[in-house]
Amino acid sequence: MKNITRIKKNRPRLHVFRSNKHIYAQVIDDIKNMTIASSSSICSNLKAKIHSTATCKTAAIVGQDIGNKLRNKGIKKIVFDRGNKIYHGRIKALAEATRREGIEF
Repeated sequence: MKNITRIKKNRPRLHVFRSNKHIYAQVIDDIKNMTIASSSSICSNLKAKIHSTATCKTAAIVGQDIGNKLRNKGIKKIVFDRGNKIYHGRIKALAEATRREGIEF
C-alpha cells in the first residue's frame, strides 16, 4: 500500500468510468483534491467526431482528447485508474489512445 501512495503523490490519476452508453475520463490531483482535466463522450466539442457513443472508436477519441489536454498542461506521467472494469474493449482503446498522445502510465 505504501508504493501506491507514493506513486499518487508524484503523479495525477486518470480515472475512467464506462457506462452502457458513454465513457468518461477525468484526471485528478489527489494531493490538491482537484480535477486537472476531463473529457467524455458527451462533451460538446467532441459531438461532431462521435457518431455512436458506445464504441471503441469513441473511447479512442475521448482518450486522444484527454491526452491532448494533459500534454498542453505539461503533464507526461499519470497513474491509470480503471476502477473495477477489466482492461479490455473501450477501456483499453481509451488507454492506448492516451498513450499515443505521449502520456506515460
